[in-house]
Amino acid sequence: MTGSASRFIQEFAILAPPFLLALTMHELAHGYVAYRYGDPTAQQAGRLTLNPLKHLDLLGTLLFFIIHVGWAKPVPVNQSYFKRPERDMLWVALAGPVMNILLAIVSALLLKLFALTTEVLPIFVLQPFMLMLAASVWINIMLAIFNLLPIPPLDGGRILTGLLPPQLAHHVRRIEPFGFILFILLFYSGVVPKFIMPLISFAHALLTD
Repeated sequence: MTGSASRFIQEFAILAPPFLLALTMHELAHGYVAYRYGDPTAQQAGRLTLNPLKHLDLLGTLLFFIIHVGWAKPVPVNQSYFKRPERDMLWVALAGPVMNILLAIVSALLLKLFALTTEVLPIFVLQPFMLMLAASVWINIMLAIFNLLPIPPLDGGRILTGLLPPQLAHHVRRIEPFGFILFILLFYSGVVPKFIMPLISFAHALLTD
C-alpha cells in the first residue's frame, strides 16, 4: 500500500464517523421539529432515524472527502401541515444548524475531558477518539455556518424568508430553483470561502482554546 493510500484510509477512518453523525443529527433535527409542528412527511419517509444511510447524499458525501465540503439528502417537509407556515418553517430550518452547534460544543468539551485523562489511559488508546472529536468540532462548525448562508435552499435562506415581510420573502423564494448554482458560483469564485472561513476559524478557536 502506498503512503498516499494509507493516509487516505487513515483520514477516512477519522473523518467518516463524525461526518456521518453530524449529517444524521442535522437532518433528524429538521424532521423532528417538523413532526412536532404537525408534519408527518419525514416520519412517513423513514427519515426520523439515526441510520445515516437514510440521510446520505452520494455526491455530497464524495465531495466532503475530496474538498471537505458536503451535504446530506434534505429531509422532506410539507409546509401545508403547519398552522403558521412561515414561522414554523423558520424553526424547522434553524433546527439543523443548532444541532450542529450543540454537537460542536459537546465534542469540544469531550476533547478537553479526554485531554485530562492522558495520564490515566495510554495515548495510543485515546488518540483515535481525540482525533475524531477534534474533527467533529470542525465538521459541525463548518456545517452550521455553511447552512446558515442566506441562500435558498440552504437553511439560512429558509430562515431569511421566515423573517422577511411576505412580499420580500416571495422574491427570495423565487431564487430557490437556482440557489445551488448560485452557491457553486459563489464558492468557486472565492466569495463563500472568504466569508465563512474566518467565521469557522473564530468559532473553532472559541471552542477549543
